[in-house]
Amino acid sequence: MSSETPMLIVDCLQYSNWSESIFREMQKGGVSAVHVTIAYHESFQEMVQNLIQWNGFFDRYPELIFPGRTGDDIRHAQAEGRTAIFFGFQNPSPIEGDIGLVAICHQLGIRFMQLSYNNQSLLATGCYESEDTGITRFGKQVIAEMNRVGLVVDMSHSADRSTLEAIELSTRPIAITHANPAWWFGALRNKSDDVLKALSQSGGMLGFSLYPHHLNQGSACTLDDFCKMVAEAANRYGVANLGLGSDLCQSQPDSIVTWMRNGRWSKSTDYGEGSAKSPGFPAQPDWFRDNRDFLKVAEGLKAVGFSSEELAGLMGENWLRFYDESFGPMEA
Repeated sequence: MSSETPMLIVDCLQYSNWSESIFREMQKGGVSAVHVTIAYHESFQEMVQNLIQWNGFFDRYPELIFPGRTGDDIRHAQAEGRTAIFFGFQNPSPIEGDIGLVAICHQLGIRFMQLSYNNQSLLATGCYESEDTGITRFGKQVIAEMNRVGLVVDMSHSADRSTLEAIELSTRPIAITHANPAWWFGALRNKSDDVLKALSQSGGMLGFSLYPHHLNQGSACTLDDFCKMVAEAANRYGVANLGLGSDLCQSQPDSIVTWMRNGRWSKSTDYGEGSAKSPGFPAQPDWFRDNRDFLKVAEGLKAVGFSSEELAGLMGENWLRFYDESFGPMEA
């Protein structure tokens, strides 16, 4: 890439403790778009309060960030040296069992919604449950409504049967925004070969996670090991269906893990059989500590043999295509 046309970088999941310093790191790292978690277990009204907080950020730091709604916003962000912020839910709790709120959330700028977060939801089964009963009756109708308005189905924390059924039921490609293949590292959150084959064959996208609990050897995972995994995934599923979803939780206090895991459903943390038992956030690998390190990942991917065109796709162009195709209403 020439200095006149910097590499497009799109990160399809972060849940950081947002601040001016992080926004400036995004700018220094050349990150043109980030999918931000706006809700874990919040109600609709609580989610709106989070949007109000973000509007304050947009007002205070317009030279750094602005709300993203379409793929064109990523192009504008790249041209202007800013970061477009796209919102998503890691749990369907903000729709509160009301299918009418799907369209309202899309109108408010939400572009991704996970159908479950680890546990059984009203829509689908989470990856920590012992029995996966698949997509529920309500879930089938919500998927259809999400397809209609342009709200992406995200199955990052869902179990295999539910994910395969979501891929089959959805008339638009779905996303697994932040996970890795289970054949590389067997975390409960990582995805089986069958799921990733079905995802790619349907035109869906996988965002590779850089969160240590999803990495082989955790915080000690090497850049070379990670990039060789990406190369093998590209060989199996095709490079056009792959991108990054770092799951970066920068500057968050360890208490946030309790909110992520417990929500309101439990008085004590149930980690799930085989899941990481750490009570707090693990240290990031030394080659990816914050948004300024994406170019290190790009160099590592180049070193394992990706062409310039493939590398551009992995770092952002593949997500840009997906955003272009996914966020508007279905064509009649």
